[in-house]
Amino acid sequence: MPPALIWLVFALGLAGAEALTGDMFLLMLSGGALSAALSSWLMGWAAWADGVVFLAVSILLLVLVRPALRRRLWSATGTETGVAALTGKSALVLDRVEQHGGRVKLDGEVWTARALTDGEVFEPGEHVTVLHIDGATAVVGKIL
Repeated sequence: MPPALIWLVFALGLAGAEALTGDMFLLMLSGGALSAALSSWLMGWAAWADGVVFLAVSILLLVLVRPALRRRLWSATGTETGVAALTGKSALVLDRVEQHGGRVKLDGEVWTARALTDGEVFEPGEHVTVLHIDGATAVVGKIL
């Protein structure tokens, strides 16, 4: 069996194993094996030279390409969800909101609400900002 074919089978095996892990490590090694297969086929070098090509390309891919690829693929994991995503949003006052209660419409849903400080009162129709969520109650303040 020609060495280029062996390197190609090795590259495909690593790429297939990468599909199971998703860590991008084996994919970089697969790129090195593919380079070794290409150099073996084009240049007809000895097996040790193909190994050097595999090693050099794999290290370059691991050091230069993998970190950027991982940042690009997994950068969206910091998106806030649930009640944390409601902080900072605008809400419409439905029933008078004061320190001890009220109701607002927030993201299309009706929430119980209370003002952040004593003495703050928001009348129906006003827009307020959600400062944080306390249990099932939106703590609101005036939009600046």
